[in-house]
Amino acid sequence: MKIITLTVNPALDKSAKVASLIPEQKLKCHSIQYQPGGGGINISRMLKRLGTDTTCILTSGGDTGKYLTELLKKESIQPKVIPVKAWTRENLSIVDAQTGFQYRFGMPGNELSETELDSIKNLLKELLNSLDILVLSGSLAEKMPIDYYAQLIKYLADKNIKIVIDTSGPALKELLKENVYLMKPNQRELAQLAGKEFLSGAEQESFAMELIKSKKAQYVVVSLGARGAFIASNEGIFYKSTPSVKVKSTIGAGDSMVAGLIYGIQQGFSTEKMLKWGVVCGVATTMSEGTDLATNENIDKVLELMK
Repeated sequence: MKIITLTVNPALDKSAKVASLIPEQKLKCHSIQYQPGGGGINISRMLKRLGTDTTCILTSGGDTGKYLTELLKKESIQPKVIPVKAWTRENLSIVDAQTGFQYRFGMPGNELSETELDSIKNLLKELLNSLDILVLSGSLAEKMPIDYYAQLIKYLADKNIKIVIDTSGPALKELLKENVYLMKPNQRELAQLAGKEFLSGAEQESFAMELIKSKKAQYVVVSLGARGAFIASNEGIFYKSTPSVKVKSTIGAGDSMVAGLIYGIQQGFSTEKMLKWGVVCGVATTMSEGTDLATNENIDKVLELMK
């Protein structure tokens, strides 16, 4: 079983700290870090830390794309790069040292040409075999068809693969037209899928089970922020709460949760244990600063706290 992650809109994530965030003043940044970013990329990075190799596919353009690729290689990930004309975007997160607040600036991804979009499809067709896991994670780049992920699922329908989805907005809504193996919306995204502004706890459970019964997904994992997550499947619903830890940054926590869930699938864990690993990886990532992901040391700490 191969695990293939796709990131169509990667980012070079830059994080820094300032003494205090004051308007109209030149602010001196320090503690500057660069990390490879984007949903599928983070999932590959996290799985690597869990001892699981993946095929990490990403689009890459310009010097930012080259640097992002180099950073992945330093983490012993050999990405499969789809060269694109537009430069890979940079995202920025700034921590105000005085308040501890984190400010996140996400840049839009640049447009991809028809040829570039086709080369993604062709590479996936070539690499995927029956029972492999394909992870479609992260946002779409500017002007990409909002049903691009749905198009990919249709295009690969004859492959008999497990599709894991973690995206948001219109791209997620389009995916309701297809069947996937696992999806991981947060509470707001689940409500949007249901066509509502807000869902109560009971309504969340009911709608998640509706998705299972209509075979839209085999697993629906709903992240509940600091309260943990629940998983809906044919077995019913299981909850897992989070232990209390000092949160330094929430960047990449959702991606890390998906990585933990995929690790559970790969290891053949029970539904409940699969969810536990998702929560462990998500929480352990919040213990890292800036845009970094969970360390193995923090994963062990969280496992210990959850005993």
